[in-house]
Amino acid sequence: MKYWVYILYSGHLDKYYVGSTQDIEGRLRRHLANHKGFTSNAKDWVLKYQESFGTKTEAVKRELQIKKWKSRVMIERLISRR
Repeated sequence: MKYWVYILYSGHLDKYYVGSTQDIEGRLRRHLANHKGFTSNAKDWVLKYQESFGTKTEAVKRELQIKKWKSRVMIERLISRR
């Protein structure tokens, strides 16, 4: 089973969101639905990037690596390399 690291973008907030999941389509639907949390502040999230991994541990490790960058420039570079 695959695990994914993904990056969403909201034009309304002009922000990126980094996460990991086993089900990208389902997770995006939940981000766009009514819920609490950071992504509830916008309803225009678009999937900009995804990376697949063989294990949850690998995906979470990569997610944390990207989050530690705290750099919009580095995230946009990663997205543009696609």
